[in-house]
Amino acid sequence: MWNRDEVEGKANRAKGKAKEAAGKVTDDERLRNEGEADQAEGAVEETFGRGRRSVGEAVKDIGKKIGQ
Repeated sequence: MWNRDEVEGKANRAKGKAKEAAGKVTDDERLRNEGEADQAEGAVEETFGRGRRSVGEAVKDIGKKIGQ
């Protein structure tokens, strides 16, 4: 199950793609650059979220093994 960071990262990536596409259509370099930045930010958030989820799952597994 995705966590909040992963969801926000995916949303920022989608928002960035839309901005970048709009910037290309309107020939607006600032909007294109904002879109690229949003996509990069989203990728970082998503990666952080995946790492956070992996650590959480590992902690749960350790807890289960200790409880046995």
